[in-house]
Amino acid sequence: MKVEMQLGSEKLSIETGKVAKQADGAVWVQYGGTVVLVTVVADESENDLGFFPLTVDYRERAYAGGKIPTVYGRREPRPGSSEQLVARLIDHCIRPLFPKDFKAEVQVLCNVFSSDGVHPADVPALIGTSAALAISDIPFNGPVAAVTVGRVDGELIINPTYEELHGSDVELFVSGKSDAVMSVEGGGHEVPEDEVIDTIIAAHQQIKEVIRLQEGLAAVISSEKRDYKPKGVDESLSTRVRHLATSRVRESIGMADKKEREAYLEQVREDVLSEILEGASEEIAATVTKDATALLSDIEKEEMRNAILTQGTRVDGRGVTDIRAISGEVALLPHTHGSALFTRGQTQALCVTTLGTSGDEDVQRGLDGESRRSFFLHYNFPPFSTGEVKRMMGPGRREIGHGALAEKALEPVIPEKEDFSYTIRVVSEILESNASSSMATVCGATLALMDAGVPIKRPVAGIGVGLIKEGEQEVILTDMLGTEDFLGDMDFKVAGTSEGITAVQMDIKIEGVTPELMRRAIHQARDARLAVIEQMNAVIAEPREELSPYAPRIYTLQIAQQKIRDLIGPRGKTVQGLQEETNTTINIEDDGTVEIAAMSAEDVKRAEEKVRAITAMPEIGKEYTGKVVRTAPFGAFVEILPGKDGLVHISQMGDGYVRRAEDVMEVGDEVTVRILTIDEQDRVDLTLVAARGIPVEELSVESDSERGGDMNGPREGRPSYRDSRGGDRRNDRRGGNRYDQRDNGRDSRNRRVPRIPRGRTR
Repeated sequence: MKVEMQLGSEKLSIETGKVAKQADGAVWVQYGGTVVLVTVVADESENDLGFFPLTVDYRERAYAGGKIPTVYGRREPRPGSSEQLVARLIDHCIRPLFPKDFKAEVQVLCNVFSSDGVHPADVPALIGTSAALAISDIPFNGPVAAVTVGRVDGELIINPTYEELHGSDVELFVSGKSDAVMSVEGGGHEVPEDEVIDTIIAAHQQIKEVIRLQEGLAAVISSEKRDYKPKGVDESLSTRVRHLATSRVRESIGMADKKEREAYLEQVREDVLSEILEGASEEIAATVTKDATALLSDIEKEEMRNAILTQGTRVDGRGVTDIRAISGEVALLPHTHGSALFTRGQTQALCVTTLGTSGDEDVQRGLDGESRRSFFLHYNFPPFSTGEVKRMMGPGRREIGHGALAEKALEPVIPEKEDFSYTIRVVSEILESNASSSMATVCGATLALMDAGVPIKRPVAGIGVGLIKEGEQEVILTDMLGTEDFLGDMDFKVAGTSEGITAVQMDIKIEGVTPELMRRAIHQARDARLAVIEQMNAVIAEPREELSPYAPRIYTLQIAQQKIRDLIGPRGKTVQGLQEETNTTINIEDDGTVEIAAMSAEDVKRAEEKVRAITAMPEIGKEYTGKVVRTAPFGAFVEILPGKDGLVHISQMGDGYVRRAEDVMEVGDEVTVRILTIDEQDRVDLTLVAARGIPVEELSVESDSERGGDMNGPREGRPSYRDSRGGDRRNDRRGGNRYDQRDNGRDSRNRRVPRIPRGRTR
């Protein structure tokens, strides 16, 4: 069975029944030349683990783009950051749509089998996930769909290509159901709030069409959904626990300190369990403990939500639009290039900026090819930040996702490489967390960038807003706490400048929100963001004028591309020797851009002078002082630049007759010359300005009268050196080398001229 439709500029097709038929659901999705196979399988048994065990895995095969992996063993490595971000997007969209009581383990696998290098595979992967779940027997309240929206020259583009995304000032990945939006992720170049919402609405219109396509497929293929048993709790136990705990849990509302509130609720739990387990057997105690703990969690959620909806009072006692206390500090790490500590309530981020050279750029390889990033941000979330003990491993999806969001928020204000030639790395160390640590990272990173002297356009701040929704009642919360995030219905993170939005991320725990509610939330976030920026400006209002003394000094110059080879030298010996001699780091680009970096400005200047000397190009009319490297009967060759010789013909060595070059100069002499001509083969003609420290007009050379006239006839002034055909031998370009391959190798006086070996560079 195959269905298809036009989506954006390409045809979208969904096919099932051909491959992977043992999976609970499998679809083959093609968009342009990009193909994704999505399979879904749910375990037959259910285990109550206290959470829904959903796994979403997205993999890009190297062969999809016609490549062989570059890593050792030539197998695909573990998923990279971009793959984990796509998997996270899909998870955020579909997780709220599984029934609350369904606890069987579900695995979603998205494999990219073909990539045309034009269309990203994230949208086909999410659409395929929804379609596979829709036709399977797995309980799922879908279908859902997604599109990416870009904007080029003011025009919205559905599912833009990689190339169109590079030129877009908006990029939003939007997913949803027919009647509501499920998730939003992306950013823009300081886009006004209303334009962001209008873009989301435009995306939702396309989403409805894709959902209709899936519904047509499911109507024919869909399997009957499997039965599952909703978990029940003994009514008498529920009544007793609520009687013992409700009033005491209600008293926790208003406790500002997270650890104090957690300790209080833990004491309530112990007291309740102690009373209801009195005299119970071990077998009964285990079940009762588990059920009672779940009931206490439900009571906490109910009391928190009720206090917000009816009284406008939050868990920590704030009003619904109040922001936690903010403080900031810069330059607290003495030997880093830039540092800042940003604290909002009990969320704290230590951000550090490091400046490097182009050799430090981050190289990323994906289905769209290789890209280099001169700005990137890394986010670390150690377990002590939440007072927990956990195994320390590499960054997970949460760390990668939060870091990517903060990086996207800051990108629009980072200066162009042409204006600020440094590679910029920002690291955020979360030292304390009680929600919105990614937005604290945005604020702390902005302060650290300005402390480092990075000329950002404007400060960027971020804020998280939440939602509590019961029926028709809706309350939007500014600056959420961790408890409100966990027990609430929406996490809407908004980052931007005073001019507009640079990044957004919205996840929900209910089955969608309306555009009108998002519009209210995004404007409420703007008011909070401007208040945060005002407090950040009190810490540091603009970038420092001077870089840290520990930051490298970088100078960039442009050389001719044909000179790159001379600068590198055989096997890199020239540039390596230059780096060692001047204590610098030198990076050379294919376009002739040379970047010189060192801790000392003096070292940079020394290296620059040497690079310019090695790569200088001869200029007509310019004077040079060089050494004589070889003489010949017709003149002398002078090295005017490293590796570059020019010819001083004997007619250009004085105002009188010069019998031989050795009468004026010898090998090893330093002479001053001026360039007369440079021909199309890069050969240089010189005229002598001074030799052995004597100006050319003072040189003692034999005149025509002193030597008794010219055997070829009288001359007036300088000899003409013209041959019997009337041509000037110095300008004759016929046949090979102009000095050794004409008139049978003889000069104007019929003297034999020694041949210059082939390949000689003058």
